[in-house]
Amino acid sequence: MMRPVHFEILADNPEKAAEFYRTAFGWEINSWGGSPPYWLVTTGPEGAPGINGGIMKREFRQAVINTIAVDSLKEVAARVESAGGKVILGPNEIPGIGAHMYCADPEGNLFGLLQPAMK
Repeated sequence: MMRPVHFEILADNPEKAAEFYRTAFGWEINSWGGSPPYWLVTTGPEGAPGINGGIMKREFRQAVINTIAVDSLKEVAARVESAGGKVILGPNEIPGIGAHMYCADPEGNLFGLLQPAMK
């Protein structure tokens, strides 16, 4: 069974969104420092229930995208396509994190797949 491990909030003004979530929920939010701009979100202490995420510039119409950890990006992408979904973007390497792609289910809902880097 594969589980969500990360969320992304898409915003027209990511800095303003980051300030909102810091103020409203006390989340720790820091710039990733790369390009394109990306802000890492820590929602609670390590070991507590929940997941962390990110805030990024709106590139898709959907407001939130959940990412699912997989053992093999290639195998799960094939399963997604055989189940009626499709690969939208990627795969792309995220240095130190792993390989990532965006997919859509048959209804057009976006989700991410992440094959973590080997440690």
